Amino acid sequence: MLPHQIELLSPARTADIGIEAVNHGADAVYIGGPSFGARATADNSVEDIARLVMHAHRFNSRVFVTINTILRDDELEPARQLAWQLYDAGVDALIVQDMGLLMLEDFPPIQLHASTQTDIRTPEKARFLQDAGFSQIVLARELTLQQIEAIRAATDPDRCILEYFVHGALCVAYSGQCYISHAHTGRSANRGDCSQACRLPYEVKDSQGRVVAHDKHVLSMKDNNQSDNLRALIDTGVRSFKIEGRYKDMAYVKNITAHYRLLIDEILAERPELARASSGHTRFAFTPDPDQNFNREFTDYFTNGRQVDIGAFDTPKNPGRPIGWVTQLGANFVELQCEDPATVLHNGDGLCYLDLQKELVGLQANRVEALDEAAGLWRVFPKDPMASFKDLRKNTQINRNRDMDWVRGLDKKSSDRHIGVWADLVETDTGLSLTLTDEDGHTATADITGSLDDARDTAQAEAKLRQSLDRFGGTLFEPLDIRLQLRGPRFVPASQLNALRREAVAALEAARAEQWQRLERAPATEPPAPYPEDSLTYLANVYNHKARDFYAAHGVKVIDAAYESQEEHGEVSLMITKHCVRFSLSLCPKQAKGVTGVQGTVRAEPLQLINGKEKLTLRFDCKPCEMHVVGKIKRGVINAPAAVPMTFYRQRPAASKA
Repeated sequence: MLPHQIELLSPARTADIGIEAVNHGADAVYIGGPSFGARATADNSVEDIARLVMHAHRFNSRVFVTINTILRDDELEPARQLAWQLYDAGVDALIVQDMGLLMLEDFPPIQLHASTQTDIRTPEKARFLQDAGFSQIVLARELTLQQIEAIRAATDPDRCILEYFVHGALCVAYSGQCYISHAHTGRSANRGDCSQACRLPYEVKDSQGRVVAHDKHVLSMKDNNQSDNLRALIDTGVRSFKIEGRYKDMAYVKNITAHYRLLIDEILAERPELARASSGHTRFAFTPDPDQNFNREFTDYFTNGRQVDIGAFDTPKNPGRPIGWVTQLGANFVELQCEDPATVLHNGDGLCYLDLQKELVGLQANRVEALDEAAGLWRVFPKDPMASFKDLRKNTQINRNRDMDWVRGLDKKSSDRHIGVWADLVETDTGLSLTLTDEDGHTATADITGSLDDARDTAQAEAKLRQSLDRFGGTLFEPLDIRLQLRGPRFVPASQLNALRREAVAALEAARAEQWQRLERAPATEPPAPYPEDSLTYLANVYNHKARDFYAAHGVKVIDAAYESQEEHGEVSLMITKHCVRFSLSLCPKQAKGVTGVQGTVRAEPLQLINGKEKLTLRFDCKPCEMHVVGKIKRGVINAPAAVPMTFYRQRPAASKA
């Protein structure tokens, strides 16, 4: 990818979803392979990925595959073999976390991208990964525009593309810096099996045991939405815009990809110095709308600085959009007045409301009746009235979080993506020649030989020629212009013109395929660039001998084993996050500054989170404005194969051994 190109990068749980992402305008797709991906249940066979690659490359879209878990020593060789299989299948790049992969011999010459799990927050870390041979790096979601700009200034846009998440679910922790799941259940987020403790409700107590918040999802973030920040992100140097969602369904990927495709295309039309990273243009049979998919409401997180309202504390579920209120309750139905009379309800719609405890209650519409559609009055028969009517009463606000008409619309074909071509039909001494030139500059020519008959009706003959040449349906291509260079009005049978057009199209596709080029693997600098620090704790996620060798080769002297190696003792940080519960609950000392009678009385003392028997301590590091979720490792909960003992990883400098 070139520095002036803008890439829209979409997720794919399956190859079929990936194909639709391409059809809806994705410049690149990222997908999990058969193993070693950070989404444990989003695996795909190499054969399916090859099918996606074949489709994507027709549009010059790219396919990136995740091998982004930390690996045990016994997994390095299978990972190497998988990398070769993916390379042979035409995959464009691997997204990796484990630096041990960079130390393997006979590793394929495939481009490498640094996963978000590598926790890239500083210019020094970004520069190091660039110098280590990564061509694209996924920046931390917590960065501000100014911090991204500083990273761009420290890296080379010709060598390293900056990638940034613009939409989807937010992990509350810095990526790669969360160990709560492993501590509580033995399921490691760094191994692709997070138990999502951040979405649980907690009671929050202060240092004196007073309840600060009850049954609140204080670690659950709203969903990321950077729609309004794309221009500013481009100005900071971001070139790849990534949509989260390798667990998401087809409708989500279609809708969100289309949404950002339209926004980016609008920017490209304003900024001629920029270009899209793949070929063609897309038309949609629907109007993209991010609110239609599952979301926890939206935030742009820290892009424009710290904000109070980034959390989805009441519920981690999808609250949907308000549509009206209850006017009457029956034994098995509820009557609703829609705020907008134009709102239409459908059988199967997902409705919901907040009960008296502010918990979201679902109200699935098994059947709906329009009592007065023009006035917006509806009767809804829920699937399960007993469960659905909890705390439901007159005037309760009702939201809709699933519109079945929308869902059904996206179940159908919903986009067309085509590459523009210019068609030149030229009369030669031996017959006709049709040359197709696509918008990327590829050309192909097909010929027919034989004498040409004169047409009786000049205007009608030309119209029929254009009509036959215009039929590119079912192909990649769409005519931008058809030019006729004939020595007079000619009659050509439609069958001959159709055959000529099909031959030219096949030749153009072959020319595009022949000229397709792999992304090159970036070389690491020599001598090896020094790592920004000379010691690493468990937070570096070093889980195998090759990863240890990597950091040692880059000058690190003290290398602790990954948390998953179970060598940590006592209380440790199980999560490090930019999110601050104190700030979100208006208990931050910085918020108290300047408030009469309050300044100096609010201190960033620890808080405690309680969920059943699980207890976690929140400690606040106010200088970098970070929160540590602290707990103890629980022995005996590990349900995964143990790693090779890692005690040798603490390697002191030679002078200290003497």
